[in-house]
Amino acid sequence: MELDISWMAFIMLILASYRLTHLIVFDKITEFIREPFLITKKISATETKKVPKSKIGYLLTCYWCAGVWSAIFLGTIYLWIPNLAQYLIFILAIAGGQAILESFVGVNIKRTALYAEETKELK
Repeated sequence: MELDISWMAFIMLILASYRLTHLIVFDKITEFIREPFLITKKISATETKKVPKSKIGYLLTCYWCAGVWSAIFLGTIYLWIPNLAQYLIFILAIAGGQAILESFVGVNIKRTALYAEETKELK
């Protein structure tokens, strides 16, 4: 089987997979999906951490694992039902690109603010 996919579709699938993975693993809005598969573990006298209590919990909190399943899901629906998948992929790709840009810009804004604060302290 030969896979005929444009470079633009491939880039969009990558961005969409990135965003879907982040949505599953990190975002507050999907916490209800992860919650049943996590337990709170006491790390120290004052610190606790949520850890997986099952393999499903691990899959939902492991960025690398969820990334594989996101790629499989999006790649499969793109190949099997492209007319429907294109809308989901389009939206997730825009959100993924925006998230990457925001991370880069946000880090640089914080770094600039830190440098400005350090410069004030030196004066």
